[in-house]
Amino acid sequence: MTDKPKKKAARPKPEMKSDDDGALKQKLLEAALKDAAFDGFTDVVVAKAGQEVGVDKETLSRLFPNGGLSLIETYSRGVDAEMERVLAAMELPARKIRERIKLAILTRLAILKPHKEAARRAAAALALPLHAGLGAKLLYASVDAMWRAAGDESTDFNFYTKRGILAGVYGSVLMRWFNDTGEDESATATFLDARIENVMQFEKFKAKAKEALGNFPMFKDWAKAKSK
Repeated sequence: MTDKPKKKAARPKPEMKSDDDGALKQKLLEAALKDAAFDGFTDVVVAKAGQEVGVDKETLSRLFPNGGLSLIETYSRGVDAEMERVLAAMELPARKIRERIKLAILTRLAILKPHKEAARRAAAALALPLHAGLGAKLLYASVDAMWRAAGDESTDFNFYTKRGILAGVYGSVLMRWFNDTGEDESATATFLDARIENVMQFEKFKAKAKEALGNFPMFKDWAKAKSK
């Protein structure tokens, strides 16, 4: 009686590295964007992109656990990363602060422009009350990236006020951009200039008010108490 040949043990499948995941998610996003422009960021669009790229359902669920919402997050964070790369080559810290912020916003819009309708669909989805949490998180990530690219090093309360103010400016400019049908989109740039000017005037008003009130001992005592 001869011994039966032993079966070779199956080799474990190598785990996909995070770098591989990132590249695969980018391929899926690129495949999905053309459909998202018409159908929105839906689970159906994600599934269709998976079929086009040749990704099985299990891998697709791992990469985009929340379906269309995960696709939106991948899209937004990818735009932020590209924006930071472009801004890093502009030497922003050498410019005036208002120029830095203007360039940051216009750079992000330029990156979104090739898929403007898909960006509109993503913004509409994030505007829904059900998705407000994700919308706020992604907006904060975008304005934080803008301020860091602009050279902001604040660590005090100004860190949050700067991002809060910029979130309001960028949000309003984004809505204006979605409705700008001009070929050169100059109306958006003009609108952005006006919003930045509003902020600069408000900052000047705060500085003057603080200086004026500083002459009153009562205000000085109150300000010291607040700073503790």
